[in-house]
Amino acid sequence: MKYLITIVGPTAIGKTSLSIVLAKHFGCEIISCDSRQFFKEISIGTAVPNKEELSSVSHHFIHNKSIFDNYTVGDFEKEAILKLDELYKTSNFAILVGGSGLYVNAILKGFDSFPKIESSFREQVNYDYENFGITYLQQKLKELDSDYFNTIKLKNPQTLQNPQRMMRFVEVCIGSGKPYSSFMNKKKDTRNFTPIIIGLEADREIIYERINQRVEIMINEGLLEEAERVFTNKKLNSLQTIGYSELFEYFEEKTTLDLAIEKIKKNTRRFAKRQITWFKRNEETKWFDFSTDRKNIIEFINLKL
Repeated sequence: MKYLITIVGPTAIGKTSLSIVLAKHFGCEIISCDSRQFFKEISIGTAVPNKEELSSVSHHFIHNKSIFDNYTVGDFEKEAILKLDELYKTSNFAILVGGSGLYVNAILKGFDSFPKIESSFREQVNYDYENFGITYLQQKLKELDSDYFNTIKLKNPQTLQNPQRMMRFVEVCIGSGKPYSSFMNKKKDTRNFTPIIIGLEADREIIYERINQRVEIMINEGLLEEAERVFTNKKLNSLQTIGYSELFEYFEEKTTLDLAIEKIKKNTRRFAKRQITWFKRNEETKWFDFSTDRKNIIEFINLKL
């Protein structure tokens, strides 16, 4: 039997440190499914594990792509499943860790199969976004797949403000000539592993304080300089993310540095709230307080084997 020990929870809760403890204990390697840590040009604002952490256990899918690459959740699913098949040849365990719920689900449950879209359609949609903005994409999706648009608006409205997701929806609709939703909820591939899902949680006040402290650390470690290095590429999908977009506004003299930093904290807190809502949907997850002794978590996992 092969097992995928999966660690989820809000940002800054301690998933990385737990993943390393478990990987060492079970003698296995780590698959990262944090959709921002893929990109090698941005490290500080994405909270990539430090050099000591990366060297202590083998990690995969960290800094494996460039901000200039078009890398989808479907691409990640294919590559991560292949990597897991490879890892299971030498171990019965692997660790999956990250706060990107869509990417976690893609590995655990499979991802809907979409047709290959010609690059010309993607380029057109990118052009439309850059010139007409997110509102234009929202209207296009409403025209091309009104049912899916209304579902998102009702159940997950923040997705309508996500440029990368919206461009993907519209690209599929235009490139395939069919509604995006028509490709969803098909029979998914079976998995050759058993997931054991561990969730880390804490009182909201503690989570928010940890987030505020993390942002201050990021600033002290050079987040401002890192954001400045990629500023000229600010329109890339990969940079439409918390910690960078707020500093881009500062570089454009739309706000002060202090206000930009406070906005990073506020947006990260909101993001953590959405993460909690997402992960709490899965009734298979066993939740532990973030301060729980790691031995207790290992004991729980052993009981599931």
